[in-house]
Amino acid sequence: MTLTAALLGPLRTGSAAARPLITFYDDATGERVELSGTTTANWAAKAANLLREECDVEPGTRVALLLPAHWQTAAVLLAAWWCGAEVVSEPGDAEWVLCDADRVDIALASAPSGGVVALSLDAFGKGISGLPPGVVDFATEVRLQGDDFVPWEQVPASAPALDGATVSEVMAGASTRAAELGLSRTDRVLSTLDWNTATGLRDGLLAVLAVEASLVQVRNPDEAALARRATAERTTVRLG
Repeated sequence: MTLTAALLGPLRTGSAAARPLITFYDDATGERVELSGTTTANWAAKAANLLREECDVEPGTRVALLLPAHWQTAAVLLAAWWCGAEVVSEPGDAEWVLCDADRVDIALASAPSGGVVALSLDAFGKGISGLPPGVVDFATEVRLQGDDFVPWEQVPASAPALDGATVSEVMAGASTRAAELGLSRTDRVLSTLDWNTATGLRDGLLAVLAVEASLVQVRNPDEAALARRATAERTTVRLG
């Protein structure tokens, strides 16, 4: 079972499929995007189809991310794991690097053997103009992909998923951390954690998904607005 199947499986059925799973705010732009379990799975499927069909990402392929804590980052993380890829922290160790527009040069400098996928992170799906030849524009390509994804082969729970940790180990670590944080399925978690460290990713995303909780993720947080947002979004836990 892929890590994505383990994380998203329970969130695609019953009442969980329709309730908010990820609500994303960017206080610098005023952006707010809300994704249900079904919508999150659809975006992950589109991204997984792109990675498999355009980038030949398959079980064992190493993928690195140079991306902020963002709903599209969650989608491409789940997509990579759905393909059976291993997400690694160091771009120099990766075959493919997924990055935002500000870090295309850094991604290219790491010389990944596969290539670079650049995400504009634009709320309206606008692509990135002037990309170097060979860099895949995520926003342009992902809209052409299907909403369903079926892996071509089974990925064992012993396969590496995150910096050498297996699918089973990542899930166990996320579940253990969720218990330590007191998270449960009924929680709505307000988080300002970054996902660019193993701890931030585990606490800020994986632990939340592992217990089927709901995430309100804030980028570029305005501290003065967080209390009002916690009330408006009816959050029960604060991280970060």
